[in-house]
Amino acid sequence: MLTPAFLLALRAGVPFAICLVGGTLWLSDPARQARIQASVAEARASIEERPEFMVQMMAIDGAPTAVAREIRETLPLDFPVSSFDMDLPALRATILEMPPVRDATLRVRPGGVLQVDIRPRVPVAIWRTADGLSLIDETGAFIAAIPRRQLRPDLPILAGEGGDTAVIEGLRLHAAAAPLGIRLRGLVRMGGRRWDVVLDRDQRILLPEKGALEALRRVIALEQTDSVLTRDVSRVDMRLAARPTLRMNGGATDEWRRIKMLERGSQ
Repeated sequence: MLTPAFLLALRAGVPFAICLVGGTLWLSDPARQARIQASVAEARASIEERPEFMVQMMAIDGAPTAVAREIRETLPLDFPVSSFDMDLPALRATILEMPPVRDATLRVRPGGVLQVDIRPRVPVAIWRTADGLSLIDETGAFIAAIPRRQLRPDLPILAGEGGDTAVIEGLRLHAAAAPLGIRLRGLVRMGGRRWDVVLDRDQRILLPEKGALEALRRVIALEQTDSVLTRDVSRVDMRLAARPTLRMNGGATDEWRRIKMLERGSQ
């Protein structure tokens, strides 16, 4: 009984056990538990609802008017709201789900302002599918649907399987085809591997999988020197760099055959 361990248990352990049992019995009363919880909630609310912790409004910068309106309508906020009740990561995730938004930053500014900085997606092309027309950015991400091409005449039209994953290359080819002027209709991705340049009069320039830009420049040079594309040609096939091929229109082919037959008959 005189060992240090027994003396420690007697001096500390017994009082601790008595206090623990007494406190457990006292806290086991549901009425006391409810009063304690109410006191804690009241104390927390008194701190969270102090004016310096209240958010009174939201400011959105960097977003177009329509996108800013959509953000205000989508975020589940009813101002004024305590900053302790705001889940900024969840709010940011909600904003990033909107197609026109590429990135977003949220913070609470002094003065009770929720500052939302938006980095919007910039449309660089019109993507044509069986479902209609839509605006896409340089990564091929969907931004918004548009009912008519005339709403964005400044943007090129891309189509075809996998075209939305090769937007950068398509834009370079479209820029290189600028000398073709209003005859240029758009670009179509073929088999997810290469591009066709589509012109009016149902003409196409078939580009190779590799070296497409150089092949297109060769065709434009031929057009500027020999007016190749102004003739009765339906296809300019550049897929074989060593042997470019011209495919004539049906009417031109028939006329060529007629002339050949006349030449043979005269001989």
